[in-house]
Amino acid sequence: MYPQPVCPDPVIRPGTPLPRVLIIAPHGSYRTAAFIQAAKQQRCEVLIASQGQYSIVSDYARGLQIDLGDHDKAVATILEVARDKPFAGIIGTDDSTTEIATRVASRLGLPHNPVEAVRLASRKDLARTRLAQQGVNIPAFRILKLNTSLAEQSRDVTYPCVVKPVGLSASRGVIRVDNIVELEQAVERIKNILANEGPLDEEQRTTLLLEQFIPGQEVAVEGMLSNGRLDILAVFDKPDPMNGPFFEETYYLTPSRFAETVQQQIQQQIAAACRAYGLVEGPVHAECRVNDKGVWILEVAARTIGGLCGRLLRFGTGYSLEELVLAHARGEGLELRRQDEAAGVLMIPIPEAGVLKRIEGLLAAQRVPLVDEVDIQIREGYELVPLPEGGSYLGFIFARGERVAEVEQALRAAYGCLKIITAPLWKIKL
Repeated sequence: MYPQPVCPDPVIRPGTPLPRVLIIAPHGSYRTAAFIQAAKQQRCEVLIASQGQYSIVSDYARGLQIDLGDHDKAVATILEVARDKPFAGIIGTDDSTTEIATRVASRLGLPHNPVEAVRLASRKDLARTRLAQQGVNIPAFRILKLNTSLAEQSRDVTYPCVVKPVGLSASRGVIRVDNIVELEQAVERIKNILANEGPLDEEQRTTLLLEQFIPGQEVAVEGMLSNGRLDILAVFDKPDPMNGPFFEETYYLTPSRFAETVQQQIQQQIAAACRAYGLVEGPVHAECRVNDKGVWILEVAARTIGGLCGRLLRFGTGYSLEELVLAHARGEGLELRRQDEAAGVLMIPIPEAGVLKRIEGLLAAQRVPLVDEVDIQIREGYELVPLPEGGSYLGFIFARGERVAEVEQALRAAYGCLKIITAPLWKIKL
């Protein structure tokens, strides 16, 4: 399932100009630091394009300031910079930046997806419609318009269902509903989330997706497209049941414990979704449900996995996910060194809304056998916002070992050491 070796790491002669890569990322993205580190490993020059004019973070402050809400203006700004010093590759790190990256790469003659394919992959309603047209295995669905009577649109709905915004990621605003009352409450809650969200167009603010709830075990998949061919980098099992009402990501484990025949079905369904969208180049992140009726596509995005979970790829390929993406964007291949170690991550959930006072038990968690690192991302004194409104994790716990079961046990033991202390957040109403 892993890509075949292509070529060894590039060797750059002394005095040769370093290849230059543009990373387009929202300000404060988890992925930025990982891409900068990958660029150092591959001896590339990196320019960060982001929105954050007065940032005190050096890589953003020294980078290129663009307006992520105005794609035409952002593309024009980047092309102007490229005239002075060309780029060897363009990378968009998330759904809000992939279209800009694709348009720039197209203008510069670099590997890219069709713009329409990227738009489909970043809009849940458009994606569902296309996949249904192409016969890909997906949940039954319908589109809800917030400016139309919900009673009229939900008259013959069969429950349970999942309602979600069409333009948000990381499970934000995704809610399971079991009856019309819960659906009405969920729609109002999502309305409030969208009202306070950043750059979304009018259609994204007024459109929701309502789809059949699919029981089964969920998996996440990282892949890489090259000239339309999909290579699977890793399949991550999610051992905790994800039945709602919210769908918080927690444990990711690899290699998958599914049979090889099932993993082949997963690859086939994801490849079919990519063909339906028209995706042909670059990273792919997919979410699927597996049950006795087959493999169901929940999402296929033209980007890498979120958070810091890409670190797990090193255990499967010998390279970090960011190194693989960076090399692909530059048209270079990497000789993949498959490893047999098992690896896992726990995305530490936010237990409740409030202010983080402290986290006890960090040293004990770090000392659990097989645990590599406990990485806390939110500091004391900052507000905690759980799902479905929030979109961040408290931190990450990484572990590796010979067997997946041992890695899972280590992650659960480390999490059991933690005690998260919060305080109420008092907001003054003006």
